[in-house]
Amino acid sequence: MPDYVIHLEALEVTMGLGIHPHERAAPQRVRIDVAMTCRYPAAPEDRIDAVVDYDFLREGIHTLARSRHFELQEVLCEQVAALALRDPRVVEVRVRSAKQDVYPDARVGCEIIRNRTTRLQ
Repeated sequence: MPDYVIHLEALEVTMGLGIHPHERAAPQRVRIDVAMTCRYPAAPEDRIDAVVDYDFLREGIHTLARSRHFELQEVLCEQVAALALRDPRVVEVRVRSAKQDVYPDARVGCEIIRNRTTRLQ
């Protein structure tokens, strides 16, 4: 069965994220990158219904960003990974988040890799 890696890169959302008072006071810019390893029974035909459509993931991340304030990037990444793994054709997902404006000279982030056997229940 062939594997394909589908990328959703540099998705920027403005959301509540962080533990510090200034992070709780106002939303901040967060970059999210996702790589979904998808397994299909055969090479897909040239039709969108033959593959994992990344629209569901983008829309789901926007919904997550609006739904609540996250204390930790680790929890945000877990939620995004769980969203991606809802499609049974996704066998592994790599999620990376990065706060864009915490420091003037660096970004701070988290990265996780989850698959059907390592995902948190």
